[in-house]
Amino acid sequence: MPRTRRSSSHLRLVPLLGLLAALLLPLGLTLAPRATAAPAADPVRIMPLGDSITGSPGCWRAVLWNRLVDSGYKDLDFVGTLPPQGCGQAHDGDNEGHGGELVTNVADRDLLPGRLAATRPDIVVMHFGTNDVWSSIAPDRILAAYTKLVAQMRASNPDMRILVAQLIPMNPSTCAACAQRVTDFNARIPAWARATSTDRSPVTVVDQWTGFSTATDTYDGVHPNASGDAKIAARWFPALAAVLDAGVPGGPGGPGENPASCTARFRAVSSWQGGYQGEVTVTNTSAAAVRGWTATVVPAGGAHLTQVWNGTLTTAADGTATVTNAAWNGALAPGASATFGFVATAPATAGTPAATVTCTAKATGN
Repeated sequence: MPRTRRSSSHLRLVPLLGLLAALLLPLGLTLAPRATAAPAADPVRIMPLGDSITGSPGCWRAVLWNRLVDSGYKDLDFVGTLPPQGCGQAHDGDNEGHGGELVTNVADRDLLPGRLAATRPDIVVMHFGTNDVWSSIAPDRILAAYTKLVAQMRASNPDMRILVAQLIPMNPSTCAACAQRVTDFNARIPAWARATSTDRSPVTVVDQWTGFSTATDTYDGVHPNASGDAKIAARWFPALAAVLDAGVPGGPGGPGENPASCTARFRAVSSWQGGYQGEVTVTNTSAAAVRGWTATVVPAGGAHLTQVWNGTLTTAADGTATVTNAAWNGALAPGASATFGFVATAPATAGTPAATVTCTAKATGN
């Protein structure tokens, strides 16, 4: 290997700099160090975890990624040991969705720790257990596997944020009992999450079952089509946005950057045959001011929001409505509230107007 030659001008410059420093020291002067750029903040690392619904190709991940980007979230990194599989739109496609995999098998064989070590996620977004339910594995055993995976996640990162889905419906032609098995298993998840969640590493349940149709949102009774991908992404988005807005330790928006929180409350103002008028009040529950908020409205009974005032409306394919603040009502002091109104259409059989509402807030400085 040839040796690297130093230029003679460089060799002459070194003693000259040393002589200059020696002359300056008696005068109390020193050569200023060269300025260096501050290191960039590490991105928040998000692992989509599951089976073929997540990874083969799992195009809801592409829809979710682009909605996050379009909503202004930066410094994000979807991670996993598996590469993207198309989906026809640019996105960060890394994932941990292994086709055909059972969550009980992943737990029994301790497959997750190596995957966590390779990707170091801050947040796990998990839709896992469809193959276990299909295989008629008892809910107790599936939930025990969930508990083991959560322990392994926390061993990898004690501050892990964990989003767990109630599974989308399943009705394959070869499994007449699968539809009821999914319903029975999903009913067990909220109590499991409450018992498993901690203040340091919260577990959030995301309802992916309600409003999802195997007839119109899957191509085979199990795997989502484009409509199903849109619905899945629409349900993940507010839950994931809430975690990002609250701040992930060590990542952008983490402690020291004024984490924000809020509550949302629905009220029916009036109703008529085929629709109603409602309003949602968003309240800043943070100790600091917030600079913006987003409310998610899931109307009951097949209703759909058609008009909103004092906010900006975006509606997903399943009827889930996302309302962001207007220019004049986004900034809220601690304890302050803002209200937006809306009109919804509803089937004649919808009954009393009702809606599930949640919100996320953006802290000042974020």
